[in-house]
Amino acid sequence: MDNGRQGKRHAARSGSVNWPGTLLNGRPKVRADLLFQLRTRTPHELWLVIVDASASTRRHQALSDAKGVLAQLFDDAYRQRARLALLTASGAAPKWQVQGLKASSGLRTWLDDLGAGGGTPLLAALNEAEHWLTVRRKRFPAEQQRLLVLTDGRLKECSGLPVLACPGLLIDIERGPIRLGRARQLATALDADYRHIDDLLSV
Repeated sequence: MDNGRQGKRHAARSGSVNWPGTLLNGRPKVRADLLFQLRTRTPHELWLVIVDASASTRRHQALSDAKGVLAQLFDDAYRQRARLALLTASGAAPKWQVQGLKASSGLRTWLDDLGAGGGTPLLAALNEAEHWLTVRRKRFPAEQQRLLVLTDGRLKECSGLPVLACPGLLIDIERGPIRLGRARQLATALDADYRHIDDLLSV
């Protein structure tokens, strides 16, 4: 029995890195910051995910690879009993898909059907998220809120950004030979950690 417990503890410190879960805690600086697939997460967490699904994310399989990251994130949220809030930014206005519910298999169906098109109402999505988080924080003050934004950063302007009072990570999904690099600037303006999706896929 003791050997079995030791094996589980060893597995939790090795194996496949749970990058979505790790990066939601901020950029890892030492090995101890990494989360592995068998490691559990403390309860009462909310992961707010904003997905840029505008027409520009069709390029170079950007949204397709982002969907792979999201699939892993949904699996992690389900296993770790985290609650999810999911907001998509495409078309004329952002749209809530899930608001503070436990992850379920239904999210996979939604993810399979997710396509890119229309404009980039990301600024509106961020402002909507800030308002929703503020209201929820008053209802659940002990809840640990975390933000994940997937975007190529191709916005016309970045002025008027809200202050999101929780740890955040922006995953840059911009691809192609010519990159504007606005996603990194957006991450800095939001005081969020930054990673390019290719860094995650190469691990």
